[in-house]
Amino acid sequence: MNLADGVQLVSFGILALMMIGAALGVVLLSNIVYSAFLLGLVFISMSGLYILLNAGFVAAAQILIYVGAVNVLILFGIMLVNKREDYVPVANAWIGTVATASVCTGLFALLSTMVLATPWAISDVVPTGDGAVVALGKHFFTDFLLPFELASVLLLMALIGAIVLARRDFLPDQPQLDQQLTLPERPRELVSGSQK
Repeated sequence: MNLADGVQLVSFGILALMMIGAALGVVLLSNIVYSAFLLGLVFISMSGLYILLNAGFVAAAQILIYVGAVNVLILFGIMLVNKREDYVPVANAWIGTVATASVCTGLFALLSTMVLATPWAISDVVPTGDGAVVALGKHFFTDFLLPFELASVLLLMALIGAIVLARRDFLPDQPQLDQQLTLPERPRELVSGSQK
């Protein structure tokens, strides 16, 4: 093992621990704002793992799109809709816990089967540099066009939903047609004639 391999292994360990710790914080913390910030840390550590895989374009796109757009959108949604409500115990809450556990177990089994069944052999022709960007662009606009566009529609729906939920408090129950909206005026100070 030479120095470069050692640095790469240590970097991988640090990034993996940072990503797993931040992901656990996203799930386990009760404050949703802290969870959103830790989600940004998960995205940043994932971009570091992409850098270790020599995928600089994907790492930059990860930071620009996920940290710069998706995580900021989530934070805006939280800030707009962050309403304090008292905890009310839910009747038959164990049903939700069992359903969540079964879905998570099924996803884990599905992903484990996929990881074990996939041939991870690297092909002889791997595009690098600008060729990798061209290959990614071709895949985005041919093979993965529908998921790419569906993700943008989903983000737009989330933004519109957050705005509707945030503006719900300001909507009156019954419209009043004769009411005029006026802004309160700022009190003016009297200026004497001797002062300029």
